Amino acid sequence: MVLPECCLLFGGHESQQLAYACTDEHSELKQELAAMAAAFGIYLVAGTIPILAGDGRIYSRSYLFDDQGQTLGHYDKLHLFDVDIKDSTKSYRESDTFCPGERVSVVDTPFGKVGMAICYDLRFADLFRAMRLQGADIIVLPAAFTRVTGKAHWQPLLQARAIENQCFVLAAAQWGIHNEGRRETWGHSSIIGPWGEVIAQKPEQCGWLTSSIDISETVEIRKGIPVVEHNRFSDPKLS
Repeated sequence: MVLPECCLLFGGHESQQLAYACTDEHSELKQELAAMAAAFGIYLVAGTIPILAGDGRIYSRSYLFDDQGQTLGHYDKLHLFDVDIKDSTKSYRESDTFCPGERVSVVDTPFGKVGMAICYDLRFADLFRAMRLQGADIIVLPAAFTRVTGKAHWQPLLQARAIENQCFVLAAAQWGIHNEGRRETWGHSSIIGPWGEVIAQKPEQCGWLTSSIDISETVEIRKGIPVVEHNRFSDPKLS
């Protein structure tokens, strides 16, 4: 199960998350989500929750829990959304509140290697290529894309990342009007196959998607079009 970005706290200014931020060891939000994974016997990608960083800001952190509630891995959002958009919010400055992560995260699970990304990361193909080179079969993407950018770019970017890296992409997105109408998100949570096909999608409203996927599809596609072996560019590295 993959939850959206800001799955427990969303709507106001990002700085409001500071009130709920704790260290990794003391985060009640983390503990509650881990307990839910254990209670329902599921592998859970816990959207994002605020975790204290050392500089007074917070990490936007996504956790992957196993079906016993144990932490298999986590990922701190690498690319922060500091942009100007022609919507009612107009200016987004995540770096005022959030501290960028410092590593790529690919986590071993019984059903394949899971690469972890968050929202704005979708625009940075090097990150997805780095996850593929670390063995990712599935890439998860909690997100809260704005309506303006989502309408233009969400689906083509999801399909491009899946096709380029021959991975399944599981993208869970916020949908609706938030913060008394001052913010609107695009929704369109999607499951994309490694050939770029849209396996399932929920364009609007709250709800969920379910689908069975076959990881062996990635093996056949990669065998037929071996893009990793053919790529003549240097491997991506974090700056």
